[in-house]
Amino acid sequence: MASGFFALLDDIAALMDDVAAMSKITTKKTAGILGDDLAVNAEKASGFVASRELPVLWAITKGSFFNKLIILPVAFLLSAFLPWAVTVILVLGGLYLAYEGAEKIYEYFVPHAHNTAIKLKENLTEEEILLAEKSKIKSAIVTDFILSVEIVIIALGTVVGQDLLFQILVVSIVAIIATIGVYGIVAVIVRMDDFGHKLIALSKDGKGVLAAIGRFFVNALPIVIRSLSVIGTIALLLVAGGIFVHNLAFLHHFLESIPSFIRDFVVGLGFGAVVLVLVMGVKWGFKTVKGSKGESHNRP
Repeated sequence: MASGFFALLDDIAALMDDVAAMSKITTKKTAGILGDDLAVNAEKASGFVASRELPVLWAITKGSFFNKLIILPVAFLLSAFLPWAVTVILVLGGLYLAYEGAEKIYEYFVPHAHNTAIKLKENLTEEEILLAEKSKIKSAIVTDFILSVEIVIIALGTVVGQDLLFQILVVSIVAIIATIGVYGIVAVIVRMDDFGHKLIALSKDGKGVLAAIGRFFVNALPIVIRSLSVIGTIALLLVAGGIFVHNLAFLHHFLESIPSFIRDFVVGLGFGAVVLVLVMGVKWGFKTVKGSKGESHNRP
């Protein structure tokens, strides 16, 4: 009896060692999309009154955990009963990531007008502030859902073929690490300028070492967010390219002579450009049809 109990403990320990090792590998594979997730959420969690930034971020974090509670069971059911669907969703997600990355590059080189955001009044009532917060939180949670699907599917793609329990443990650990890690770093980023202002306030007449460090943090915040946006865009294309190369047979030996990260970037950008052209073509077609209908209605 005792020997059986200790053998069970030994099996559990071995399983957890394997889970820990695979979780580390899987987290690395999802690191690319986490960069974009971090950049997006840092932007969405900023711009509030200092006292409301952390409550808003906590609301988004809870929404992110709820998203994963929805996504994880569905992903595990697909893995158990329709394993081929995981690859299909992975490739479709790769197309979305590639499109998003290519679109960001296109907008940088070919800037175009966006819908102008409605300017809020300077003196908002408490009800209006809460309404604005609620709208931004909802937008952030929807974006998080899309990115969470990709994180979970990419993580699941690395353990397809393993036992279901092993898949559940690894992917769940990665999902928790992703949520805590991303929103923990976002919390530090959005409070960076407030920390800087406090250091300046503690200094004598805004001079000295504390003031210099404070100004550094205040000035660094917009640079950090812009840098994360650039890194996130590159990461999107690298992740997408890696998905295509590893899951599409005709790309397995594509550009094998060059470093893999360059190959993944080229493949991701290529697919992204194709999807971008198709999307722009569809939008132009709808716009043309809508315009022609409007002209026909205006004719006497």
